[in-house]
Amino acid sequence: MVETQKLSREAYDRLLSEHDDLTTRGRIEIAKKIETARELGDLSENGDYHAAKEEQGKMEGRIIHLASLIENCEIVEIDTSGGVLSVQAGCVVSIRYEGDDEVEQYLIGSIEERRDGLTVMSPGSPLGQALMGAAKGDTVAFEAPGGKLNVEVVEITV
Repeated sequence: MVETQKLSREAYDRLLSEHDDLTTRGRIEIAKKIETARELGDLSENGDYHAAKEEQGKMEGRIIHLASLIENCEIVEIDTSGGVLSVQAGCVVSIRYEGDDEVEQYLIGSIEERRDGLTVMSPGSPLGQALMGAAKGDTVAFEAPGGKLNVEVVEITV
């Protein structure tokens, strides 16, 4: 069974655009590279041909991955009219580990949500699960490999 990914509208649109680009321009480009490499002769020792075929395989894998994400995603909209009140997919959460002064920031969601300068945390990870639904000021506990850890929710933004 395929897991449903929660994506923001921006991430969904970006993934759809990438999928469209790879299935059109990308496939045409790689076909040209393969054809050019074939014209060089003996395919058994043709590095350009093998590199182009490997590139084609990686691209087709990405196309399949994107198609699955697009087909099985749920687009989440965060209501910011009253401020972000609780941790949810698509928001940025600032946390502080108990006994630590440093504040860390994470984007909660799919790795496909990536944004510059932010580490992505899956809502399905132990810490992500503990944070889901928490409000600013809440302290949540989660089980880490080294034992139970507590973190405080310092801020929630979009």
